[in-house]
Parts: sequence; structure tokens; C-alpha cells
Amino acid sequence: MIEINTATNEDYKEIQRVVQRAFESEEMSDHNEHHLVIKIKDSEAYVPELSLIAKEDGRILGHIMLSKITIKDDEDRIESLALAPVSVIPEFQNRGIGSILIKKSIVIAEQLGFTSIIVLGHDTYYPKFGFEEAAKYNIYPPFEVPSSYFMVKFLTENVSDIKGIVHYSKAFE
Repeated sequence: MIEINTATNEDYKEIQRVVQRAFESEEMSDHNEHHLVIKIKDSEAYVPELSLIAKEDGRILGHIMLSKITIKDDEDRIESLALAPVSVIPEFQNRGIGSILIKKSIVIAEQLGFTSIIVLGHDTYYPKFGFEEAAKYNIYPPFEVPSSYFMVKFLTENVSDIKGIVHYSKAFE
């Protein structure tokens, strides 16, 4: 049975291996996601409650991390979250583990009072969790990317204040 737990500091060596394996044959990857996880963990953007692991029989099979970002326009600065990365080791992919991690992280993000989550990812996968093209709401990435891959999920009813350009933490540089 799959258990979902908050990651501990002791889990991060194994998390790095899981993330590296998950992205090793991904075409749209720079294959540095396992380093990004540590950079985020060591940054001011880290939210410990939003670093989750999926375990079975004591073995980590998957990991998800949401970290703080901001969405800025000329007038406002809104704190948001970036969903990056979500990882499942290859032999356990397509079994729903990633979905469980995403759904659980969304619930926790809502409980923590965050207003939105941004993801850069597959436009056929994330919409099933309520993600929509961000440009539809005047939310834009800080770099060139196909619009359909840059998505937002709102965690609040009042979305009219949330617009502008996304600013990732220094960990993403």
C-alpha cells in the first residue's frame, strides 16, 4: 500500500535518486531536476509541508515539491507556488502515484492558505487536476515556452487579483 508522508532531511539522498531516475529518459528535461530539489530545499522558497514522498514497503517511489514563487504586475505582488518537480521512478510510473502526490499537495497548499499553483508541464496531464492555461488569466512565464504548457490552478475564489509575470526563486536559476 502506498503511503504519502512529508519528506524529512534524511529522505533527501533517496529523493535525489528517485528524481534523477524519473527524468533520465524524459526528452523535455535538462536532467538536473535532482539538483533543483536540493537547491529548493536549501532556499527561502522551501515549504517543508509541500515536499511529499510516496512510499511502499519503506522504499520511496515518488516525490513532489511545491515551492514559493511570486506573480507580479505593475501594482501587485502575489505569493504563489510552483509545482516542480513531481517524480516517480520509471517502473512505478502510470500507476497513479504521481496523481496521488499532486492531489495531496493541492489539498495541503489550500490548507496553508496559498491562492494558486503554477506548473510548466504536459498540457494533456495537468488539466485533469484543474490546471488551465495561465495566459487565459493574464499570468505569464518569465521565459519563452508554449502557452499551453504554462498552467495555473487557483485555490481561491477571488482570482481577479492574481495576474502578471511569474518570478521563480533563485533556486531555479
